[in-house]
Formats: sequence, structure tokens, C-alpha cells
Amino acid sequence: MVDEALLRALTPIVIGILCRRGADFAAAEDAVQDALVEAVRVWPDDPPRDPQGWLVTVGWRKFLDAARADAARRHREERVESEPAPGPAETADDTLRLYFLCAHPSLTPASAVALTLRAVGGLTTRQIARAYLVPEATMAQRISRAKRTLSGEAGLPKSPTPRPSTRTGDGLPGEAGLPKSPTPRPSTRTGDVGTVLRVLYLVFNEGYSGDVDLSAEAIRLTRQLAAMTDHPEVAGLLALMLLHHARRPARTAPDGRLVPLAEQDRGLWDTRMIAEGIGILQAALARDRLGEFQAQAAIAALHADAQRPEETDWPQIVEWYDELVGLTGSPVARLNRAVAVGEADGPQAGLAALADLDPSLPRHTAASAYLHERAGDPATAARLYVLAARAAPNLPERDHLTRQAARLNTGRRG
Repeated sequence: MVDEALLRALTPIVIGILCRRGADFAAAEDAVQDALVEAVRVWPDDPPRDPQGWLVTVGWRKFLDAARADAARRHREERVESEPAPGPAETADDTLRLYFLCAHPSLTPASAVALTLRAVGGLTTRQIARAYLVPEATMAQRISRAKRTLSGEAGLPKSPTPRPSTRTGDGLPGEAGLPKSPTPRPSTRTGDVGTVLRVLYLVFNEGYSGDVDLSAEAIRLTRQLAAMTDHPEVAGLLALMLLHHARRPARTAPDGRLVPLAEQDRGLWDTRMIAEGIGILQAALARDRLGEFQAQAAIAALHADAQRPEETDWPQIVEWYDELVGLTGSPVARLNRAVAVGEADGPQAGLAALADLDPSLPRHTAASAYLHERAGDPATAARLYVLAARAAPNLPERDHLTRQAARLNTGRRG
């Protein structure tokens, strides 16, 4: 048996080495995929002493073979003659640069996600296609287009210099408890880092589908990125993922129904994962370089810290939403803030905050229905739940909203 985890871990490293030797991204990625196929065939009977060196040597030869077959490629003979002699594998790790390349601004979000899963995550085209519930040929075309786009760009982009992490562990560092709301300050997130993190967050939000758990894969990739660069927003995103993922077992009922946060069995939450997420978040916040993912993680931490729904520190959550709105100006953050205001200061205050927002925002109607129910107006709430169900983005959410409307209408008839 071949160690698939080892192959996945080595894939971005070997691609990076081939790119640094002169191969463009598309050619390097194709060559490494061919080398992986060869490894699966050869290694069970003849395992190499240096797996990375073996993949580099075979991948480079595959690249050269492809170059020889491409009569139109410039400087073909020079590249053939530059084949390095077999020897110890290079120690430099270009994985971090691959993250930034896969998140290149010339790519669409869908293409950036697919390419990240392929080049950095080491997933096959078939696995990615199954995860996104599309035909393999469709996903292959998407990845090929992305690689062609990158081949037209001028080399690998610059990326931050990796620095050793200052985190001391995965537990709760320093004082116990949750972080206090910070003094407002401007965001220090750089655009390139932000693009990479958004790609990883897109992967995380895909959740579980097909035969690949994309939420777990996103956490794995973000851990990898956090180990390579000491950036507080990378830590913030990792903390956010862990805190959300810890609640996953309680998020759906056995019959597939969505379970709202207030109704979840908190005994099903993964407390070890919550503690790890809070510890990572506190270490990031101590850097005093607040970013949007750290603010989102702080909100998630306050929810996770409450043993019962009524113990949730809603005033603190509102303050963190104020911070998040200041950092991003996001209408979605404003909508969530309005709901939090309704919990902290009463439903009428929440409805007043909601009235200042665009009613066409996704989930605006659902939030209004919830706050009207809290305000003691079941007739309006039921009508709004029906409207929200019609606009729901997915079947589980639509079914949940429909049940809410039915519950209120049944209560009124009774």
C-alpha cells in the first residue's frame, strides 16, 4: 500500500520545486500528477529511501518528456540539457508560494478553489468533482482553464516571508476565558493573504459532499498554511473553522433537519476542538493586528463558551459585530448584528436595526420573521417565514423555515 497522506503532503512541495527549476505551473502540476501515478505503481514493490527526492526526479523527467514532445516550446533543448543529476532532494518548501499562485486574482473563486484542492491539497480531479457534485470532465476543464490562465501570468507571485510561529500550544494560553472586545482599529490584512484565506474559507463552507469532507480538508490546509507563516489572520481563520466545526455533530437531527443554534444539544459539541480554537484565537488577538476572521472567530468563541443558550453574552457579541462591520462594511455582518441586537436589547431594537438594511439581503426576511416572533407577533412572523422559505438557498433551510411557519400557524389555529 502507498501512503496516500504522504503523497498529498509532498505534492505541493514537489510542484514548487519544479516551478522554481523553470517549469510553468501547468506543466509542473501535470508532471507531478504523472509522477504520483508512477509512485502508486512502483512504490508497493520498491519503496524509495527518499520519497520526495524520488518524486522530484521522476516529476522533472516527466516534465522534460512533455517538453520534448512539444515542438513549439521555446528553448526546448536548453531545458533538456539542464536536467539536474540525481541527488538529495532540495529542502526549500515552496508550498506557501503555491497558495498565493492558486489564489491569483485572474482566477474565478470556483477555479481558485479547485486548483487549491488539486495542487496544494493533493486531491484528484475525480475527488474534487465528486465533492462539488459535477461530472469529472467538467471539473477537469475547470482546472485546465485555471492552469492555462496561470501559464499566461509572469511567474510565481511574491508571498510573505515565512516566520516561525509564536504560538506556544493548542490549549488556552495565558489567562483563561474569552477575549474582550477590542478598541476599534483599522485592518492590517494584506490583499494577497486575504485572497488566500477567502479561497480556504470557500472550501470550508462547502462542507461535506461526495466522498471528500471539504470542511476537514480546509482545516487541514489552513493548519498547513498557519505552520508556514506567522500571520494573525491565518490563525484567526483556523480558529474560526475549528469553532464552527466543533458544533457540526449537533447541527442536524438524525432525519437531516437543521437544528438552530439555540436548540442544539451542546453536549455533542467537541469541547477539545473548541478549546483549541479559543487558544489559537487568543494568541492571534494578542498580536493586536485585528482582522475580519479574528473578529468572526471571537463571535463564534462567545457562542461556544455558553453552556446554555440563555448564558450567551449577547452584548459582547454585538460589540464584536460592531468591530466586524467597521473592518468589512459587510451587509451580511450588519444583518447578523441586527439579530444580535435583538437578543441583547430586545426584539424591537433588533427590528429597528434591521429596518436600516436592504430588505433584499439574503436571509433578511428570515431574520425579520424571527424577531417578529420574539416580539409577540406570530401572524407577521408566520407570513415572513413563508416568504423566507421561498427564497431559501438550499433545501434543508427551506424545510426549516417552512416548519417554523407551520408551527406558528398551528398555534394560532389551536
